[in-house]
Amino acid sequence: MNNEIILNADARLRTGTNKNREIRREDSMVPAVIYGNNEDTKNIKVPLNEITKACESELFFTQVLKIVLDGNEVKVVLKELQREPEKGKLLHADFQRVSSKTKLKVTVPVKFINEEECHGVKMEGGALTKAIREIEISCLASNIPESIDVDVLELKLNESIRLTELSLGEGVEIPNLDESNDQMVVNVITPKEIVEEEPIIEDEAEGEDATTYETDSASEDASAEGEDSAQETSTE
Repeated sequence: MNNEIILNADARLRTGTNKNREIRREDSMVPAVIYGNNEDTKNIKVPLNEITKACESELFFTQVLKIVLDGNEVKVVLKELQREPEKGKLLHADFQRVSSKTKLKVTVPVKFINEEECHGVKMEGGALTKAIREIEISCLASNIPESIDVDVLELKLNESIRLTELSLGEGVEIPNLDESNDQMVVNVITPKEIVEEEPIIEDEAEGEDATTYETDSASEDASAEGEDSAQETSTE
């Protein structure tokens, strides 16, 4: 298998929360277990630098790995990786033994091919929308694909690709897939046109002028009445 990941491990005699903490702090290793395939569970510890490096690859989470323990290679898949919630520090790992005949459920990434050449995008001005980026599949350990490839080259505007239309590879299936849960994986849509309305600015100046004018007129009228009254009094 290409890009095969191999981890070195030592047997772990110390168990329990406090002992595991010591292993992480003093030994710079991550406590782990190997179980399954009708064999006894083994407590192991894996170098922190090795498992940290392995975490950088998607294959670590989806493919069959090899753990070298006491000079022997054990084929496993990662079942659980525990991290500290706040800092993301690696705390513990669970590995399941597998053989070529072991049937597994694993989640693998979806890889979209020919995005830039997609007909609906390049020729019709549409936008590619990815609804699913990973898929749970069921297959033999020896048949786990690195990814599920989805070719969008011929996908046109307003067309889509659904789970039942995918090419999964030999011996690979999506568990319990039928018409009722045949989800859309990707489609090409018409981009929405965003129209920004210009804000309506009221002509406040007119209102202010009108108010001022009315006030001034009222003042002039009042003054005129006062003068007339004064003249009448003087005449009398």
